[in-house]
Amino acid sequence: MQLQTGNLFSVEAKRGGDERIDMLITGQRLNVERIVSMGHASPEGFWYDDSRAEWVVLLSGAAVLEFEDDSTRHDMRPGDYVLIEPHCRHRVAWTHAEEATVWLAIYHER
Repeated sequence: MQLQTGNLFSVEAKRGGDERIDMLITGQRLNVERIVSMGHASPEGFWYDDSRAEWVVLLSGAAVLEFEDDSTRHDMRPGDYVLIEPHCRHRVAWTHAEEATVWLAIYHER
């Protein structure tokens, strides 16, 4: 048996450039990603619109999510999670610039 091991918090975070996205599990109906942001945000006017449901939890750092159909900004702190239904347009408005923001995102077919 071959084990896949790692640590969700062992990552070198860098400001600028792209977010780091590590595929932890890939399958036909399920993907699990670790995303590391550091001062990253969605481009102005950009909205994620996925055909899959997304359950995301913030493991460290801080972030703000925005949803197109809701004018409220959702502040995220470690331990906070949200289930985003398919085609619910959303964006990352802000992530902490001095501390790595680590997300665990689970995408699944409904």
